[in-house]
Amino acid sequence: MTSRLALVTGATGYVGGQVAAELVERGWRVRVLSRSEKKVRALPWGEHVEVVEGDASEASDVARAMEDVDVAWYLLHSMSTSDDFVSEEKEMASTFADAARDAGVSRIVYLGGLHPDDEDVEQLSDHLRSRVEVGHVLIDSGIPTAALQAGVVIGDESSSFIMLRNLSERLPGAIAPKWIKNRIQPIAVADAVHYLVGAADLPADVSRTFDIGGPEPMPYGDMMKRYAKATKRWLPRIVGTAPVTTAGLAGHWIGLVTPVSSSLAAPLIGSLQHDTVVHERDLDDLVGAPPGGHTSFEDAVRAAVKDLDTSRWVRTLGLTSAAVAATAVAGSLLTDPKSAWYRTLRKPAIQPPPAAFPIVWSALYTDLALISSLTIADLAETGRTKEQRAYIAALAANLALNVGWNGTFFAAKKLRPAVLEAAVLAASSADLVRRAHRASPEKGVVLAPYAAWTGFATVLSAVMARRNPGR
Repeated sequence: MTSRLALVTGATGYVGGQVAAELVERGWRVRVLSRSEKKVRALPWGEHVEVVEGDASEASDVARAMEDVDVAWYLLHSMSTSDDFVSEEKEMASTFADAARDAGVSRIVYLGGLHPDDEDVEQLSDHLRSRVEVGHVLIDSGIPTAALQAGVVIGDESSSFIMLRNLSERLPGAIAPKWIKNRIQPIAVADAVHYLVGAADLPADVSRTFDIGGPEPMPYGDMMKRYAKATKRWLPRIVGTAPVTTAGLAGHWIGLVTPVSSSLAAPLIGSLQHDTVVHERDLDDLVGAPPGGHTSFEDAVRAAVKDLDTSRWVRTLGLTSAAVAATAVAGSLLTDPKSAWYRTLRKPAIQPPPAAFPIVWSALYTDLALISSLTIADLAETGRTKEQRAYIAALAANLALNVGWNGTFFAAKKLRPAVLEAAVLAASSADLVRRAHRASPEKGVVLAPYAAWTGFATVLSAVMARRNPGR
């Protein structure tokens, strides 16, 4: 047991929350600095800590939080995309260091990122460079600082792991830029927390960076393959390389196929554009290796997913695709463009050739099934169950309207009612795009052609009804 007082910043984040929980477990008195006391109290350990409500960029708030603190953990990292975020982060670290020095804090513990030792800092991605420079600010403060440097953290709520998990579960493979072959040394979240908490007891004359990582480095592509194997995916993952693309473009792809937003994915990908491996394990000599040794990648993955539904995507894709396929079959059974009635209709110049319809509708139905599956799965992954249920209901209504239009137009041969139904279908399709866009803008963009086509179908139906009065 200890009576020392810890200050943890970033405690509502994943790693910060794990550190705060472990400190509470070890008997520390824990204080957290957070913008929202309510958010802290809602966490499993939230009732066992003192909360100072404030902003880590405000010197007065940080000074209040730092009073009587023995050890302070700086676990803040912005994923901002502003042009100035590197200088903003350095300034915030400097504010933290000044307050710690004024309060007589005995040690600062910081979590930054692994990076190549021989790489010029200016050549690193902005976000990785920011982490390196924040570490320098804290070490140069004169307060003994342990600046730990880690790569991908394997844990259920780690953003890097969420991205890896969903890419591995949802894609049979990947064609990615050459960075997918860069070596990454991931670390289990339990091991990272072991080092972060243990660093509080380093000798007072130790102030430096420390690399921390799992037992072995591996290419990011191999991480996807090994994740699939560790979680018993029945299809092997095939990974290849493609011409270079930017982190921004890759971020939009991640935003499309995973629950991770493109604004968060882009800096994560930026950090993968370098080899991030452990160059020394000096911290093991000072605080000891994690109990049981460094956790293997496979064991870290299994621990991270033990309470997660890793079959959600396959199940969602199967059910959604079956519903869309049933709609396509029902619609095709009701459609007879070769009937004498249809051939005698006066058609406008904007009417596409008959051969175009099955091609276009097949592509649009595929689009609808995939984007709807991604949207439904992502809303469930992020706990937005109310929005998920609303999307499912909206999709069901859309599919019913889709079949209904074919029945009204081709089976019942009612042109004017078909115009009204087409307009409602178009409105429903636009609503689906809106809902998908709320899940991620990329999903809305990719689903937009479906709404555009149903809008065109409404116009086409209206023109045909006007050219064929009484039909």
